[in-house]
Amino acid sequence: MFGKSCLPRLDVEVTYLQMFCAPEAPAPARAGVQVLRAHQPTLSFYRYLYAAVGKRWFWYQRRNLSDRELCQVIHDPAIDINVLYVDGVPAGYAELDRRTSREVEIAYFGLIGEFIGQGYGRFFIAWTLHHAWRAGVERVWLHTCSLDHPRALRVYQGAGLQPYRSETLHIADPREHYPELGTL
Repeated sequence: MFGKSCLPRLDVEVTYLQMFCAPEAPAPARAGVQVLRAHQPTLSFYRYLYAAVGKRWFWYQRRNLSDRELCQVIHDPAIDINVLYVDGVPAGYAELDRRTSREVEIAYFGLIGEFIGQGYGRFFIAWTLHHAWRAGVERVWLHTCSLDHPRALRVYQGAGLQPYRSETLHIADPREHYPELGTL
C-alpha cells in the first residue's frame, strides 16, 4: 500500500518481551473500573478503539486492512478483545492472539489518552497477563517500540515480562497516508 514517500523513513526500535509462568492475580479493580470481553465486536467499534488508542503511537497496520480482512482477524475464535471501562466509558483495550499453540501474543494493548497516567495501565496489563494464562499456555509475549508511550517498556517489565530480543526497523512514515498519526 505504501509507495514512494515524501516523508523520511522512520527508525523504530522494537523490543520483544515474554514470560513463561503465570503471574499472581491482579489486585481488584477500583470502583467503576471493569474489563469486558467484546465478543465479535462490530468493525466500527473495533476501528474506534484502534484509532482512539493508537493514533498517538503511530498504529497504522490495521487501518490498511479491508473490512473483510479485519473481520477475519477480530472475529477469529482464537482472538480475545478485552475492553477496559472506567465509569462506563471505554478507556483502552487489549487484544490477545491465541492462534499459535501453547502461546499467547498480546497483539495490541493500550489506553485512550485521557486515561493515561492515572494507574489504569498497571492494573490493565496485570489483568491482561493474568487473563492470558489458560490451561496449556507456556508463553505469553508482546512487542513494544520506540513509537509507543515512553513508559510502556517499564510498565511491561514491571508486570513481569522480560526482554529477549530487540531490533531496529526502518519503515516508511505512515503519516504519508494517515497524517493524523502521532497527534492527540
